[in-house]
Amino acid sequence: MNMKQAGFTLVELVVVIVILGILAATALPRFINVSTDARIAAVNGAAGGLRSAVAVVQGRYFATGTLTATTVTMADATVVAVTAGTGLPTGAVGGIGNAMSSCVAGAGACQGMTAEFSGSSTFTPSGGSATCQATYDSTTGTVAAVVSNCS
Repeated sequence: MNMKQAGFTLVELVVVIVILGILAATALPRFINVSTDARIAAVNGAAGGLRSAVAVVQGRYFATGTLTATTVTMADATVVAVTAGTGLPTGAVGGIGNAMSSCVAGAGACQGMTAEFSGSSTFTPSGGSATCQATYDSTTGTVAAVVSNCS
């Protein structure tokens, strides 16, 4: 009887699967670092939201026609504190915090971001460093996304 091998044995297939599993477990994390990319995307998204919030509040401020007002009531009845004359939201919770509408007053939590309100408010993603944040300067209305060292 003449027998020819017509494929791989079960042992050979198991050895190949084990080797592929070991390679995947050691090599894949080096090529895929989604947490850094997620933090960068979160910072860029927060910066975009801040720019939009500032523009909407400022537009509402100028539409009211009263350039001495220090608050603006938005369409959803949210009251936003602004700087008279410019209409820029203040750096406080009642200013840019209310303009973002997702920030919990006093808690400093904004949709997975840690917010610190002051003249230059910062929004840092959870687990991010101080160099990975979106900042809002209430004196100029400038919004910046700082995405260095977001790992």
